[in-house]
Order: sequence, then structure tokens, then C-alpha cells
Amino acid sequence: MFGSFSQHGTPPRSQPQPGHVYDVAVIGAGLAGTELAWRLARAGQDVLLVSQALDHLGNLYAPTIAGADFPLGSVFGEVAARIAPEQDGWAFHRHLKAKIEGTAGIHLLQSTVTALDEEESEVVISTWEGPQLHARDVVLAVGAFLKARLLIGDTMEEAGRLSEVAYDFLADDLARAGIFLIGSEATAAAVDGAPPYDVRFFTPAPTELDGFRIRRLDRVWALGRCTPGDHTYASVLQDAARLAAEFLAPAASDAGEVSK
Repeated sequence: MFGSFSQHGTPPRSQPQPGHVYDVAVIGAGLAGTELAWRLARAGQDVLLVSQALDHLGNLYAPTIAGADFPLGSVFGEVAARIAPEQDGWAFHRHLKAKIEGTAGIHLLQSTVTALDEEESEVVISTWEGPQLHARDVVLAVGAFLKARLLIGDTMEEAGRLSEVAYDFLADDLARAGIFLIGSEATAAAVDGAPPYDVRFFTPAPTELDGFRIRRLDRVWALGRCTPGDHTYASVLQDAARLAAEFLAPAASDAGEVSK
């Protein structure tokens, strides 16, 4: 991703090296995480977008985008407007991934986050793979993957949908920080010969959240399906837009003070 220039001819926000501190690290590249990273990067933020599987970036819950209620101004809405509505979810994913890869300021990384440690001015992010990452703020957008269990018939996997690896270590780390996690469950109907399945997972309890921020932590936020409540494509993307506006408001205020 980070060469001298992006495919649009604009210089990237940064060229990360070990020890680099991002403005925001977004953990999870589903609907919520992808939308948030895109909005922040377009506004000039230096963003790390981490996914356990980049081949699943922005994956939808349905096999096509027919009937998807993507809000105007979202990156999902922009991509959907360029392709036929009957195209399958994988075709949509390919177009979306190309769009995100071409957005200067986003560092796409395939990795598994296991722990978060707050320091005075940043969060240290530990990974299965070993190298630690650093960001001033971290957003959990891990969907239905906190200690997820995938149930298909009589079979249970330690995984979320598409059999992706569950975030067991990260869930345990949040619990050790005193964050009360509650159980949740999502059901997917059978589609095109694929059997129905259930996913059981955890989210922070409603009392653990102050808006999007996790109360017990100063620099960690939660967004999307990994928060309590019912979620739709539209609600998740609208929440991502609201959180992006929260992050960008101090920068806009500072810019206004400088211009006076």
C-alpha cells in the first residue's frame, strides 16, 4: 500500500516503520471498521486498519447487495452505485477492497490483535504475530468475533462466520481490564445450499460504554456489531460516520483556532 504515491497520485499520510504511532488503529475490517477507516483517512488521519483476513474485508451478511440500504456518502454506497445490484458479495468485496487500498492514509494489515495496553499518550497493541503496534486511539470493530463460537448443526467451532478465527485472547484481555462482557447471538438463514448457522459471541455490557468509548479505558472505543443492540447495514455505517466526526472534531477546532 505505502509506496511513494497512492494510485490516485497523492502522497500517503505516512510510511510506517517499527514504533510508528498511528492517529487511530481500527481493529476489524468489516462494515464498521472499513467505513470508519475510510472516513478518517480521507480527512487526513493516519489510520491502521487491521483484519485477521484481508480477503474478507468489508464482507456483507447477505450473498448480494440487492436491497442493501447503504447510506449516501458511505464508501459502501459509493461502491454499490458502481456495480450491478445482482453482483454477488465477493464481487462487491473486490471493488471495495480496491477502493480502500487506493485510499491514501490507510495502512491495511493482516494480523490478529491479542491485547491492548494503555500508556500515557498511546495504546500499545499486541498481536499473535509478535510485533507491537502503536496508536493514539484504538477502535474495536471486531463484529461478532469476541470469543465467538460458530454452530452449524451439531458442530461447534472456535470461530465466527466464514470460520474466521475468534478473538479469544482479546476478549480475555478486555475481561482482565475489568470490562464486563455479555453474551450475544446471531443467526444466519440457509442460502444457496449453504446450511443455516448461529454465532455466539461477547460484547461489552451497555454499562461499559459511554457513547462509543469504553468507560474503563481512556483511548479505546467500540463500534458496530461488537456493541450491544440490534444492528443493520445502515445503522452500523451511520454510527461509523458519527464516530469519525467525534474524532475529527478536535482537529477541526484546532484548525479554526490557528486560522484566527
